Amino acid sequence: MGDPHRVGVVGLGVISRAYLDTLANHPAVRIAALADLDASRSAAVAATIPGAEAMSVERLLASPDVQTVLNLTIPAAHADISLGAVDAGKNVYVEKPLAVTFPDGRTVIDRAATTGVRVGCAPDTVLGTGTQTARAAIDGGLIGRPMSASAVMVTAGHERWHPHPDFYYAPGGGPLLDMGPYYVSALIHLLGPVRAVVGAASRLRPERVIGSGPRTGQRIPVEVDTHVTGVLEHANGALSTITTSFDGVATTAAPIEVRGETGTLAVPDPNYFDGEVRVLALGDTDWRALPPQAGYAEASRGIGLIDMVTADGHRPARAGGDVALHVLETMTALLRSAAEGQRIELTTVVRRPVPVPLTPAEEWRAHYSGHLSTRHQVAGSTDK
Repeated sequence: MGDPHRVGVVGLGVISRAYLDTLANHPAVRIAALADLDASRSAAVAATIPGAEAMSVERLLASPDVQTVLNLTIPAAHADISLGAVDAGKNVYVEKPLAVTFPDGRTVIDRAATTGVRVGCAPDTVLGTGTQTARAAIDGGLIGRPMSASAVMVTAGHERWHPHPDFYYAPGGGPLLDMGPYYVSALIHLLGPVRAVVGAASRLRPERVIGSGPRTGQRIPVEVDTHVTGVLEHANGALSTITTSFDGVATTAAPIEVRGETGTLAVPDPNYFDGEVRVLALGDTDWRALPPQAGYAEASRGIGLIDMVTADGHRPARAGGDVALHVLETMTALLRSAAEGQRIELTTVVRRPVPVPLTPAEEWRAHYSGHLSTRHQVAGSTDK
């Protein structure tokens, strides 16, 4: 058995707890280092993880004890931290989105290819039994040829629960760049890559009011569009409509629906790993629930990084940087289309990720390939 893959975590904000709960006790990885702009925070977290050392961001990026950097910083810092890791010869797995702008994302991927390291990126929720069961149903012909899909995310805004929601309404934020990666990634897993987009967007409120935490009642400016909708033209000819909004209370729409020639699939929320997949076949009157058929069972955030580590270069990472870059271009092209009022053709091309076979929780939680090597190291603000 080889040594666990050594991971350094940069950014110890809200989302970090979910990652650490998954990774800290997994045999394939070891949390070797932790860094945050708040040194007291990194020291406090390090004290809860045996063998982890709190250090500065600069020292972590340079540390020979770190093979892969887990980048959990705010979106505006994603590219800088990822490039710092890549330039230090380390792999990087970054919280979504890959970067705030498509050129920055392109730079990260190109620089990694030149350096010979890997880049991975959230969301990895699409590797759970929800999206993967839906994909297995589509690939198995359950609804015939897929013709169209819809993806809908409507919420009143993250300022209602997040104590420091400023970055959600600053450049790099907004409902599309924040929540869109879940939905666009799922659509790519289900239907394949996107070739062109048409978008529209609005921003009807100039400020938001923080609803929780020590800053309750404070007003923050809105600098981004808060309702974005559009059409994705997939390479296979299917059309997807997408709506992401911080301007509504709720919706009765399914998070994702895929409609085929002989049936329709209702796909669970891609912000979660599991959920019920339902099908209505042509001629039927009642929806039927499908049992889990594929995906990592009972998965949690961080499974994408584990998937990369245990792949050990023998197959593409399922939450790879190539998919993340395509997702980023899709989203930024939608925003550009909304601003310019024209159809935008994408420049990136990506293959659908390798499907995930149904993998019981006890298997993926215990799995360790045992033959990790420097040659096949795997990868794919400062407070999210």
